Amino acid sequence: MLDRLAAEKATGSFMRERGTLHLSDGQVIYADSPDTPDLEALLTAGGALSPEKWREALDEAGPEQRVGRFLVDSGRLPKGALELCHLGALYDAAFFVLGPGGGPARFRYGVAHWMGTVRPVPVDAVQRETLRRRELLHEIWPGAETDSEPLVKTRLPLETGLPRRQRAILEHVDGVRTAADISRLLGRPAFHTLVDIRRLAAAGIVAAARRRTPRPATVPTRLPGTSAGPDVALLRRLRNALEAL
Repeated sequence: MLDRLAAEKATGSFMRERGTLHLSDGQVIYADSPDTPDLEALLTAGGALSPEKWREALDEAGPEQRVGRFLVDSGRLPKGALELCHLGALYDAAFFVLGPGGGPARFRYGVAHWMGTVRPVPVDAVQRETLRRRELLHEIWPGAETDSEPLVKTRLPLETGLPRRQRAILEHVDGVRTAADISRLLGRPAFHTLVDIRRLAAAGIVAAARRRTPRPATVPTRLPGTSAGPDVALLRRLRNALEAL
């Protein structure tokens, strides 16, 4: 359906269970998903824009579908900063909209989005990036249950030297919050959070709440920083996982 809509230069909303792609003249101009922080969250959490200025832009320019243009023309946000956050939010949400299990799609013609056109992206570029991200996650750790289910810390001891962004995620792992919840709390793109969570799962540090211990028999197809010799850290994690069963 997306290919056909792109070919006919359609304008409107492409909707699935996990979000919406907004098209203008056959290109994607915005995307939103309940699984990702929206553009407002990314801009305000990072301090690029205050919540008050964001609401003012919606009130002033939302009815004319030109919020993006208003933010730049009024000097509230540099054009480059807006484009960067906009593309980040677009690709982030599109990953979930176009993911497997998203259900049937429907399209509403003629629906204009309040953001307006910031930097349109061709449909095929969005599809390629979505596939690339899906393959990257699978290479890090093939178990996808940590993407959507509540997360728990395992009984394995934490390794020293974890990156600060992964430690920030661990602070919010409580058996209730999901990856999407943690992304919103941190004001961070959801895909970046998924990458770190998959790495933590591969290390045996976190797991889906319904699976209290990691699956040691499954080894990621690619591990960062491997060498020609044996991966001692990986072997130690597998041993600890077996002992924790």
